[in-house]
Amino acid sequence: MAPTPRRSLRHLDAPLDTSNVRPPDGDPSFSAMEGVVLVTGGGSGIGRATALRVARDGGIAAVIDRDADNAHATVAAIEEVGGRAAAYACDVADDAQVKEIVARAQRELGRVGGVVTAAGIFHGPDLQLAHKVTVDDFVHVLRVNLVGTFAVLCHALPSLMEGGGSIVTIASTAAIRGHGYGSGYTASKGGVEALTRLLAVQYGSHGVRANCVCPGGVDTPMTAGVFATPEAQERARTRVPLGRYAQPEEIADVVAFLLSDDARYLTGQTVPVEGGATIA
Repeated sequence: MAPTPRRSLRHLDAPLDTSNVRPPDGDPSFSAMEGVVLVTGGGSGIGRATALRVARDGGIAAVIDRDADNAHATVAAIEEVGGRAAAYACDVADDAQVKEIVARAQRELGRVGGVVTAAGIFHGPDLQLAHKVTVDDFVHVLRVNLVGTFAVLCHALPSLMEGGGSIVTIASTAAIRGHGYGSGYTASKGGVEALTRLLAVQYGSHGVRANCVCPGGVDTPMTAGVFATPEAQERARTRVPLGRYAQPEEIADVVAFLLSDDARYLTGQTVPVEGGATIA
């Protein structure tokens, strides 16, 4: 007997009815990429790549970085290709600065519909065995990576609650696996991941989604070329299933998805973007 031909569930030319899964007309909670997106650490690395992607997708990037020159360089790169952006110098570890800059960005650009917290540091004295790390060095890293993330979100949430939006925090695979060194870094990134889940639960009813991206090895200025050396590339070939470390744009692509309408039913999730390193 000849096999029965497989038939699709609907004709390919028939329009897909999404009326039962789309938000009501005028609901801005699923249009973060068409509004203002705060991007901390936007002066370089993952933050810069994200700001460029936000602008490319039609959003307005509020580029926040403690290095004013780097923030302005990102804005110049965005404007060169016809995008919209503004630069704001701010140290996320300083709550007063964060409060002022978030309010200023909203006055100048409009309601914030998306936040990406890419600002973060490595700290040399933290990168050793835990019993050799001082409490001051441990707290210094937490102050930037975790408290700074909280401060930005705390001051942006009232705007997000007005019409909904999307939060994407940047943690690290250090949050979900042991990395050997960096007590403060690991604790801070684990805290960012946990905080993201809390926000997803607390603010979901306001149309606010919160997801966490955990990059693995990424060749950025912060990592100072350690993932670009021949030795690192050889290590990646043996330890990372995809055989290489990431470029910032590959992280930004995932962030853009989480900000967008395409991720409208996704919240409270941790997304490792690491070429498969955490399963190898």
